[in-house]
Amino acid sequence: METILSTLNPSQREAVEHIDGPMLILAGAGSGKTKTLTSRLAYLVGVVGIDPANTLTLTFTNKAAAEMRERALKLMPSKVSYPPLLCTFHKFGLLFLKFHIEKLGRSNAFVIIDSDDKKRLLRSIAKELKVDLNLAFIASEISKYKNSLLSPELVLEKAELPDYKKIATVYVQYQKNIEENNLVDFDDLLMLTHKILSENDDLRKETSNRYKYIMVDEYQDTNELQFQLLELLSSEHNNLCVVGDDDQSIYGWRGANIRNILEFSNNFEKCKTVKLETNYRSTEPILKAANTLIEHNSTRLGKRLTSHKGAGDDVKLLHSLDESMEAKAIAKEVQKLLDSGTDPDEIAVLYRINALSRSLEEGFTKEGVAFKLIGGMRFYERAEIKDIISYLRVLSNPHDDFSLIRIINKPKRGIGKASIEKLQKAAFDAGLSLFGYIEKVDNGDLPTVTSKKVSTSLTKLVADVKLLQEIVKSQLGHFITEFEAHIKLKDHYAGMVDGMDRILNIDEFYGYFRDAVIKNPDLTLDEFLNDISLQSDQDQIEEDAITIMSIHAAKGLEFEHLFVIGLEEEFFPLLGEGCNMEEERRLGYVAITRAKSDLTLCYVDSRFYKGRRKMIDKSRFLGEAGLISDTSLKITKQAAFKKGDLVKHKIFGIGRVQAANKSGKEYKLLINFGGNKKEILSSFVQSI
Repeated sequence: METILSTLNPSQREAVEHIDGPMLILAGAGSGKTKTLTSRLAYLVGVVGIDPANTLTLTFTNKAAAEMRERALKLMPSKVSYPPLLCTFHKFGLLFLKFHIEKLGRSNAFVIIDSDDKKRLLRSIAKELKVDLNLAFIASEISKYKNSLLSPELVLEKAELPDYKKIATVYVQYQKNIEENNLVDFDDLLMLTHKILSENDDLRKETSNRYKYIMVDEYQDTNELQFQLLELLSSEHNNLCVVGDDDQSIYGWRGANIRNILEFSNNFEKCKTVKLETNYRSTEPILKAANTLIEHNSTRLGKRLTSHKGAGDDVKLLHSLDESMEAKAIAKEVQKLLDSGTDPDEIAVLYRINALSRSLEEGFTKEGVAFKLIGGMRFYERAEIKDIISYLRVLSNPHDDFSLIRIINKPKRGIGKASIEKLQKAAFDAGLSLFGYIEKVDNGDLPTVTSKKVSTSLTKLVADVKLLQEIVKSQLGHFITEFEAHIKLKDHYAGMVDGMDRILNIDEFYGYFRDAVIKNPDLTLDEFLNDISLQSDQDQIEEDAITIMSIHAAKGLEFEHLFVIGLEEEFFPLLGEGCNMEEERRLGYVAITRAKSDLTLCYVDSRFYKGRRKMIDKSRFLGEAGLISDTSLKITKQAAFKKGDLVKHKIFGIGRVQAANKSGKEYKLLINFGGNKKEILSSFVQSI
C-alpha cells in the first residue's frame, strides 16, 4: 500500500483512498491526473482487493489507454491474474456489441466501417437521391444526430430547412443500408450500446453490477451520449469516479458538453469533489497568468493552481509590426536557444487558427530553422491552397495538364472522372494538350466527346482562363479580386464542415499575394509561383526540429520554451458568429499552461484578415491575464456570482449558487436553499 501512496500529495491521496460513491477529481493542468487515476486503480485492485473484472476505466485515445494500463500494472502486485479493462469508450462499445447485439435482432458478425467506407456509402446514397450537398457536411451531421440519440425517423420529422431535410432523407437510407448489410459505424458503437442497455433492464442491471467501479479520464470532453451511457453503467451502484478539468474544456465545437463536468455533483448524489491544484509543470509567473485569465470565466467550478517548482522568469511579450517580423523575431530567438544547446523537442510555437502557420513556415524556412508541423498540413499542402496554385499554374501555362485536371471540376462543373478520361484520350489522339484540345474544339464539337452541359462548362472555363490571363498581364495588383469573382473558390468550400477554416486559409493566401505585389510592383506571376515552389518543396521535417502546432493539437503536451502567436482581437480570441468567449478563454488557459519555464506571448500591429492587411488590436486576454495594462483593451469582467458562491436572500435565507447564466444586464442564478432550488435574478441576493 505504501508503494502506491508514498509518492502522492494529500489531495491525490484523498482521491485514491475514496472507494464507494461518486467522485469528481477536478484536476488542474499539470497536477498529476494520470498518476492519480492509475494509482487509484492499483489501490482498488492491489490493496482493497477488488476483482479486476469489476473495474472499468475509460478514456478517449488508444495512446492514453495504453499509457495508463502500463502505469497501473506497474503499481499492482504481480499476483493479479489478469489486467483490468482499461480502454476507450468506443472499444468498450465494440466489446459489448460482440456479446449483445443480437438483442437488436442482428448478428455479432457485424463489420465496422471506417470514415472512408462511410463516405463511399453516403456518396452512392446522395447520388441516388440527387442530394448535392457536401459529403463531409452530411457525414458530420449524421454523426451529431447519432451522438444526440436522434433516430433517422425523428430527424426527418423535425427537419425544417431544405438542406437539413435532404440530410435527413440520406440519414434514413444510410441507416437502413448499414443495418441490412450488418455494418456498424464508429458512432453506432456507443449509440447501439446505449440502445441495448436502455431497452433491456435485466442486462442493464447485470452490466452495472459487473462493472462496480468505473473511472473516466478527460471527463470534460464527454458528450451527451457518453454521459447517458455512464448513467446506465453506474445505475446500480453510483461508484463513478471522473477526472477532468472544466477549464480545459475546448472541444465544444465537436460535441463535448461542458455541463457534464460542471453539473456532475448535481447529477450524482452524495458526490465527493477533490481538487488537484498543485501544478508540477510550470513556474509561478506562468501559473499566475493562467489563473488570472481563467478567473474571468463565470461558468466554472473554480480552482487556483499553485506551482510546485516555485519562482521563475516573468512571462515575456513580443510585439511586432506584422506577421513577417513576428516570424523572423521568433526564428532568431529559437536559433539562440538551439545554439545554446536546447533540445529542439523542448521548443514549440502555438497558434489559434491554422492560417497563421503560413508566415511561421515561411519565416523559419528563410532563417534556416528546421521545424515539424504537428496535427495539421503545411500551409501549401492544404487542398484549397493547392487548388489556387493549380489555377495560377494553368494561367501561367495552360498546357499544364496535371494542374488543369486538378481544378477542372473545382468548383463543381459537372465534369466527372469518365468525362475527363474521354477528353484526355481525345486530346492525346489529336496530339494536343487538354486545354489546347478544349480550346480548339469549343466551337460546338465537344458534345461528341462529352455531354452538352459539360461542353458549356468547359467553354466557360476556357473563357475565364483567357480573361484572367489578360488581367495578369495588365494589372496584377487587382488580379486576386477578379480571380475570386470569376472562379468563386470560396463559395465552393463554404458548404464544407471545415469551410470557415478553409476560407481563412484562402484569404491568407490572397492577402499574401496582394502583399507580394505591393512589395514588388514589377513581380510577375511566374516569379511568384517560383517563390511558392521554393517554400512548398522545402522538406523541413527532421528529427532535430522544433514543433509548430495549433493549441487544440497541443493539449496534453508540455514544452520548456513556448511561443504563442496571434494574441490579437479576431484571431485569439476568435470573434464573430458562433464564438464562445468562455471556450476561447479556456483555449488561452490551455496554451499558457503548456509552458514549463519560458513563455512568450506574441502580438502584431497588422495582419492579413479576410484577404486584406488590417490594423488590429492586441488581445483582451493580455489584459485579463494581468500581463499588460492598457485602457484601450477590452476586458470581459468575471461574473459577480459563480457556482459555489454563498448568497443571502431576504425571504429564502442563505443558499449556494449552482449555476449562473447571463440574463440581460444581470445574471439568473440557480440557488440551492437547503434542498429548495430556486432561479432568482442576481439583483435580489447579496454575496456572503
